[in-house]
Amino acid sequence: MSLQSFMNKAISPWMRQGGPDSDIVLSSRIRLARNFESVPYPIIAKENELAEIAELLKAEYEEKTFNDHQSFKYISIHDLSLVERRVLVEKHLISPLLAKKSKESGVLLSKSEQISIMINEEDHLRIQAYFPGLQLTTALREAFLIDDWIEEKVDYAFDEEKGYLTSCPTNVGTGMRASVMMHLPALVLTKHIRQLVPAINQLGFVVRGFYGEGSEALGNVFQISNQMTLGKSEEDIVEDLNSIVTQLIEHERNARQRLLKESTVRLENRIFRSYGTLEYSRIIESTEATKCLSDVRLGIDLGIIEHMSWNILNELMVIIQPGFLQQYAQKVLTAKERDTFRATLIRERLKMEADRRS
Repeated sequence: MSLQSFMNKAISPWMRQGGPDSDIVLSSRIRLARNFESVPYPIIAKENELAEIAELLKAEYEEKTFNDHQSFKYISIHDLSLVERRVLVEKHLISPLLAKKSKESGVLLSKSEQISIMINEEDHLRIQAYFPGLQLTTALREAFLIDDWIEEKVDYAFDEEKGYLTSCPTNVGTGMRASVMMHLPALVLTKHIRQLVPAINQLGFVVRGFYGEGSEALGNVFQISNQMTLGKSEEDIVEDLNSIVTQLIEHERNARQRLLKESTVRLENRIFRSYGTLEYSRIIESTEATKCLSDVRLGIDLGIIEHMSWNILNELMVIIQPGFLQQYAQKVLTAKERDTFRATLIRERLKMEADRRS
């Protein structure tokens, strides 16, 4: 399979679209945790009870279309190989926890993969809506519509005072996690990110890495999300997060301009050295690759590197991960083999870009 064909299948269609402030905000996500009223939560439920939930959702929603979200497909986690599970995690369509679950767990995916409904993870349902750029309000509206669609068939566990009831007390209330993925290379280079993260935490929000809780900020990509789910409405949480993200965008843009004005040669040297590393390396580890990709994307956004696709970071940040590398290679790879194959894939992708320009 050619790299172009592989990417056409591998990259979620919604990821190829631009969005508001998408030079800095890669994506917006709303996740809603929901549970069936009459069934014990997954952590204590019996296998047959969880199986009934999975069977119900598959029967009611597989191959169905809702608004613009076509042909929902049910995928049983038990039926997937370890590589296939890892790929879904790397695309953020399922969580690492769900990837480890039994045959009673699954996921419903819309054709565009913009809507992902995890089944029998920590909660019975985790509804996710993704949009490119800063579109939290739109994502919330869409998640609510999907939530209402499912509630036509399901009675949720809900308390008039507490709100939605969930396995983990930290999700009780709205059951919502609103998050954005942001590319913040200039704030990292100027070290201003160190002052901003504690300030964000004090406001009830948290800054995490590329894969959320417990992960690193690969390629200077950070996830900003709410911590509180109780005591505020979903709209208020989204409004507060929007405000924080808008300020971060301004800080990042100012830092980029300062770097461009005060350290032009040093910045250009860093960007082109990273480009050269990507173009000529025969072996490259994921940490170095993501750092270089971040530098190149910064160069594209600042106009230092011209005539290159803006979404190259989005694509390569996904397909150079271990699961995707093994899926493309169609075999299990050792860590050393992945480093070699990663370098080959990156060179091939850059050559595609050069051929497109010529």
